[in-house]
Amino acid sequence: MITIITRFDLGQVVATPGAQAALEGSKETPELYLARHGAGDWGTVCADDAALNDQALIDGDRVLSAYELGDKTRLWIITECDRSVTTLLLPEEY
Repeated sequence: MITIITRFDLGQVVATPGAQAALEGSKETPELYLARHGAGDWGTVCADDAALNDQALIDGDRVLSAYELGDKTRLWIITECDRSVTTLLLPEEY
């Protein structure tokens, strides 16, 4: 088991079937992206969304990160406002 140190609680980590397939297809594991998300590296979100994420760490709102896998597939990671769950998903699964 890998321990990921984060700036906020990720809660239970789950992944949609599409995210799992995309990670397997790109031969990548979720740990790198979860570590980035938890560290406050929001990936490819716009500056306004990054600022909203930074404020969400203070206010307890939802946090959304977006990353590009090695094969160019977009991966989103969303941590719910109550920090009970973090979901890896593809944008089209939202």
